[in-house]
Formats: sequence, C-alpha cells, structure tokens
Amino acid sequence: QVQLVESGGGLVQAGGSLRLACAASRINFAIYDMGWYRQAPGKQRELVATITSAGNTNYADSVKGRFTISRDNAKNTVYLQMNSLKPEDTAHYHCNSNWRTVNYWGQGTQVTVSS
Repeated sequence: QVQLVESGGGLVQAGGSLRLACAASRINFAIYDMGWYRQAPGKQRELVATITSAGNTNYADSVKGRFTISRDNAKNTVYLQMNSLKPEDTAHYHCNSNWRTVNYWGQGTQVTVSS
C-alpha cells in the first residue's frame, strides 16, 4: 500500500520558517511528479508548489520567492521550505504524487502562522 507521510508542520509566528517533508513508500518515487497543496478552513484546496520527476518546479504566485520545493530521490522524500510565513499561509498542507493517471495523497500536516 502506497503511503505519503507529511511532517514538519506546526505553529510559527509571522516572518518565521518551517520545513515540511513528505516521505513516500511503496512507489517508484523518482518517476513521480510531486506537489504540495493546501486547504484553509472554508476555502478550496489550492496548489502551492510542484516539482516534476526531472526537477522542474512551479509555484503559486502567492508563495513565489518565499517557498522552495525540492526532492531527494534517494530518500523518497519531497520538501517544502517555507520562509517569511504569513498568517494567510495558515492551512492544512498535503503532499501529492502523480504519474500519468496515478495519483496519491498524504493525510497532511497543519501549518498555523500567528500574527
């Protein structure tokens, strides 16, 4: 059974940093495009950042210049470094893996940014 397990969330003050990690198991991690999505209460889930199997990255405009997505294929892990956090970044962050039509989601990790 494929598993994506997120970690690294928590409570941080505005301006602070967090590093999220998503460890994947039972998939051929290197061939998957990976992404981070978030959902705040009462809002739709939105894309935060993605990284392809080739290492190409894409970011939501709201996080460009503040967040960095990376991957370590040797560790089957994708990371999201979040700097200069804002209260509006508060959300439940989910990891996603995608290869063709195969899609997996993790349970997520909560990020709360206080003002």
